[in-house]
Amino acid sequence: MKIIIITDAWHPQLNGVVRTYEHLKENLEAQGHQVYVISPSSFKTNYNLPTYKEINIAYRINKPLKSYIEEYAPDTIHIATEGALGWAARKYCIRHNIKFNTSYHTQFPDYMAHRTTKYLPSLARSVRSIVIKLVKKFHAPSSALLVTTQSMADELKSWKIKTPIYPFTRGADTNIFYPAPSEVLDNLPRPIAIYVGRLAIEKNIEEFLTMPWHGSKVVIGHGPDEKMLKNKYPNVHFKGKKTDKDLADHYRASDVFVFPSYTDTFGIVLIEALACGIPVAAHN
Repeated sequence: MKIIIITDAWHPQLNGVVRTYEHLKENLEAQGHQVYVISPSSFKTNYNLPTYKEINIAYRINKPLKSYIEEYAPDTIHIATEGALGWAARKYCIRHNIKFNTSYHTQFPDYMAHRTTKYLPSLARSVRSIVIKLVKKFHAPSSALLVTTQSMADELKSWKIKTPIYPFTRGADTNIFYPAPSEVLDNLPRPIAIYVGRLAIEKNIEEFLTMPWHGSKVVIGHGPDEKMLKNKYPNVHFKGKKTDKDLADHYRASDVFVFPSYTDTFGIVLIEALACGIPVAAHN
C-alpha cells in the first residue's frame, strides 16, 4: 500500500508526535508498505518560528501539495495535525472527493487556553470553546479519527464529535528503554526527580520546579521557556536535549519521573520512564 502522511510536526522538531510517526513509518515500511511524509520542510516556502526555531511553518503550500499528492498517487492519506499543512491537505481531499483519516495528538483547546491565561485570563474559557469548534470542524469530514486512549475518545465524544473514533496506541522501544544501572547523574544529591519534554507553558512544568523536594531536579528538553526557566530556577539541572541511549540512561539514573502536564493526550515519555523501571508521578 502507498501511504501519505501529512504532518505539520516533523524534523527538526523532537516531540511525541514526531516520534510516533518515525516509529509508524519504520514499522509500516518493514511490513512492505511505501510511506511518504509531507511536512513543512517539503516546501521551499517555509520559515522557523523566531521564538521556537525547531518549529517549521510552511506557506504558499496549496499548489505544491497538490503536485506531491498527485505524483505519488497514494492508496490512502493520513492527516496527522491540525496545523496549516493539515488544513490545506483537508481542503484538497474534500475538493477532490478523496477519503482521508486524521488523528488527535494535541489538546489544542487546553493548549490555547493556557497561553491565553498568561496574557488575557478573562478570555481563556471563550478561547477554549472556539478551539473546540475548530477541532470538530477539522475532523468532521475524516473517515476515521485516531486517538491515543479511551479517556481521550470519551472526551472528544463529549464535544459531540461524530467522526468514527479508533485507538492509535503507543509503545516504547524496549531495545533502548529497559531497566539497567546508570551513573550519568551520580554527582547529584538523591533522590533525583526528572522531567523530560518541551519547555513551554502548556506543559505546566513550573508546578514541578516549585514543588518541595530535598534532592535534585533534572530537566531534559528544549522549548520557548527554556531561558526564562533557567534564570528563574538556578538550582535545577537543565541538561538540554537527549535521545536514544543517552535519554534512557538519564531515566535510569533517576528515582522518579515527574509529568505535570494537564494538556497531553498521552505522553510517550511516561511509558519510556516506566520501561526503564522508573516510577511516574503525574496528574490523574
